[in-house]
Amino acid sequence: MLCEPFLTSRSETGWDIPLLVWRAERPLLAVGSAPLGGGIGVRGWVLNATVPMSYDRDDPAAHLAELADGLGLDGPGVGLLTGVDVTEVVRRADGGVRVWATVGLGTPVWAAAPEPAHAASGPAPHAASGPVRPAQHVGTVNIVAYVPVRLSEAALVNAVATATEAKAQAIWELGLPATGTPTDAVTVLCPAEGDPAAYGGPRSAWGAPLARAVHAAVRSGGTGTVVPWSDRRAG
Repeated sequence: MLCEPFLTSRSETGWDIPLLVWRAERPLLAVGSAPLGGGIGVRGWVLNATVPMSYDRDDPAAHLAELADGLGLDGPGVGLLTGVDVTEVVRRADGGVRVWATVGLGTPVWAAAPEPAHAASGPAPHAASGPVRPAQHVGTVNIVAYVPVRLSEAALVNAVATATEAKAQAIWELGLPATGTPTDAVTVLCPAEGDPAAYGGPRSAWGAPLARAVHAAVRSGGTGTVVPWSDRRAG
């Protein structure tokens, strides 16, 4: 089981900066695209850390490892970064699946876009059916999901695709002509033991509630204007 995250902070550049920490009751099997602990493997914790919008470190994995060490997080884990104030995490649950998302949609992009040099001659993406909302300044959607049964490695990969599709659906429904932001990350965790479920697609037994929970979390988190934590801190 992945426990509810606890909120803490670290002192950095003269500021107390928030971060969220999840601990697993026992090591979990995880898959994801996080800077620290991405890929597939057994993980014991997850860290989602707010950073200022001026963040310019080129070693995010090392930075996250430093933060984890400062919190006494032992063994392999998952680390994510965001300009969003992680105190604004959105929680959703569906059919035993639990999802937490920090949602910043300030840099919305289509996943497939023409090369900049050929943008003028390339096909333009279709506009959303609803009015396009003004872009928010802060970007990055970080999704952490827990599925309560063991998934096969193939199903874990499929679950990442399912969560991403659900995120893109929510962003479309919010009126943004985009599939995400350039820095989005997703992590799906499940028990490391048990008879593995073979499928994680959006119509599978566990992919369906995962999709609904991710969709609900991203849609809720993206409804209002998200002010970057550092902008709010500066007043």
